[in-house]
Amino acid sequence: MNLNKSTRYALHSALEMTLSSDQPVTASRIAGRYEIPENVVAKVLQQLARAGIARGVRGVGGGYRLARSPAEVTVQDIIDVFEPTPPPDTCALRDEPGAACPGEGAPRCHLMNLFQEVDETVRATFASVSLATLATS
Repeated sequence: MNLNKSTRYALHSALEMTLSSDQPVTASRIAGRYEIPENVVAKVLQQLARAGIARGVRGVGGGYRLARSPAEVTVQDIIDVFEPTPPPDTCALRDEPGAACPGEGAPRCHLMNLFQEVDETVRATFASVSLATLATS
């Protein structure tokens, strides 16, 4: 599985908010720690806030905190904000994202079945790991 940059930055940001539960985390702090652009981190944090995963804290000492308990937020929750779920019967072996299987109308190929099974397993694994668990591992 190849996650886009925004997803990776969001995972770093969520982990930082989990580890700093007593105080808000700034985009600047996350950007400095992980050597990523601050403006991109700020946009990722805004997206997490719109999704209800984070919330902004204004004023001196402000930044972002998790909107829910770290035990209630899974890695898959973060991924879902930034990675679109492919439509059913999308062929992972095609160059074009979302392209249908070339054998349309025919029984699904064995490779497509395998890739969909692996994808479901990966998603289930990410859904089983909370930010609280991730922070302690």
